[in-house]
Amino acid sequence: MITLDNPTNPVSDEKTQADKDAEIEKALEKTRKLSIIEGSFSSVAGGAGESYVTPYALSLNATNAEVGFLSSFPGLFGPITQIFGSKLMEKYDRKKMIVLFVFLQSLSWLLFVLVGILFLKSIAPDFIVPFLIVSYIVNITFGSLVGPSWFSLMGEIVPEKMRGAYFSKRNRINGAIAIIITVSAALWLDYSKRADIIIIGFITLFSISAIGRSISAYYFTRHYVPKIKFEKGYYFSFYQFIKKAPYNNFGHFAVYVALINLTVSFAGPFFAVYMLKDLHFNYTWFTIVNISASIFSVIMMPLWGKLADKYGNRELLRIGSLIVPFVPILWLLNSNPIYLILVPQLISGIGWAAFNLGASNFIYDAVTVQRRGIVVAYYSLLNGIAVFIGASLGGLTAQYFHPSFMNVFLFIFLVSGLGRMMVVAFLLPHVKEIRKEIVPRKKNPLLYITNLHLINGPTHPLYGLLKSVMYPLSIFKIGKTDEKP
Repeated sequence: MITLDNPTNPVSDEKTQADKDAEIEKALEKTRKLSIIEGSFSSVAGGAGESYVTPYALSLNATNAEVGFLSSFPGLFGPITQIFGSKLMEKYDRKKMIVLFVFLQSLSWLLFVLVGILFLKSIAPDFIVPFLIVSYIVNITFGSLVGPSWFSLMGEIVPEKMRGAYFSKRNRINGAIAIIITVSAALWLDYSKRADIIIIGFITLFSISAIGRSISAYYFTRHYVPKIKFEKGYYFSFYQFIKKAPYNNFGHFAVYVALINLTVSFAGPFFAVYMLKDLHFNYTWFTIVNISASIFSVIMMPLWGKLADKYGNRELLRIGSLIVPFVPILWLLNSNPIYLILVPQLISGIGWAAFNLGASNFIYDAVTVQRRGIVVAYYSLLNGIAVFIGASLGGLTAQYFHPSFMNVFLFIFLVSGLGRMMVVAFLLPHVKEIRKEIVPRKKNPLLYITNLHLINGPTHPLYGLLKSVMYPLSIFKIGKTDEKP
């Protein structure tokens, strides 16, 4: 049980309960609007900075293995710090924590600026890339400390029935801003490269990221953040979380997403390397191909948000899961940038928009409010371990494996796609819908995508075969699925 109240703007006892509820609802509505503005400035930081960390590393002469470590180590350290973030929620006001760590994250972008200055002055050249990796770890760490508090807050200010619509709108607006900033940054980098000041170009972008994230911190100061009081018994260890995973629905979901992220991170860092080093794209073409998936995601968000609210987040997760395994495999067929935009990136934008929205909203539905912070931290840690393993293996493969039959990056993409297919086939059937008040699946207009009805339903002679290929373990029971963490 928790008690919610407003620590910064207490409602007078003389007011009726209806007046109190109206004031709180007004504050929540204002915070929902402020969250979109805050996210827009966060997107500025992401579009100018985070999108170009890998190209920055390549400009600093990073090896393929170092590019892999650039994803794997921050991917592991970030979720570990989320556990500390969830524990800090017990002792400190969530609003103060969010503002502090978001501001510190804005300052951490200045470490990237320092890396560029050291490189230009040829100071400690052998340690430049390791310093960049450490800087990225610091940046991700501060962002991760915010995670549990922010996630629990959003679960309280956004009612269940409007989450699909709200987060699709928020993602659509923030995504559009990120796209504009990312394209502008690419044009600036191409100019910087022609002018032989490419490192100065990156330094400028990371400075903009610092400014954008600091403005984001300011908007958090204007949020209404209900106070949360924890009672004894809410906490449980990561070991208990893993031990119970086979016996509750959220555990099935967490393992499933973690293994998807493992297969994704095996290839994820190397699309940029493949385009910049092997295909020799300039920064403009690299960025256009890179963000095209985001553009298609933004376009699809309204549809996916409505479907999530109507048919449930598990249904949205299923649709995305049956699309994303094909994305890296399609990169093997052609290297023309127009093809990459219109085929694999188009499919990527559609699939990942459904997957990510379904997965994030599923967490809100599946976890009780009091345990949301700690569960999100453990969920992130599990995913962080998966990302660490996947990105490290991908980096070592790219660095030391040289197949004679195909390009090493295309080999990595192929393995990633096949791995995603296996995870979807074996684990997705065990993730169940949480919501009770949804439209039945059989009325979903996209059912044919999710139930293989392209072959005319269960009466078709190939239906059983294809169903067994897609869901080979669906006849087995892993454990009970009615327990909430």
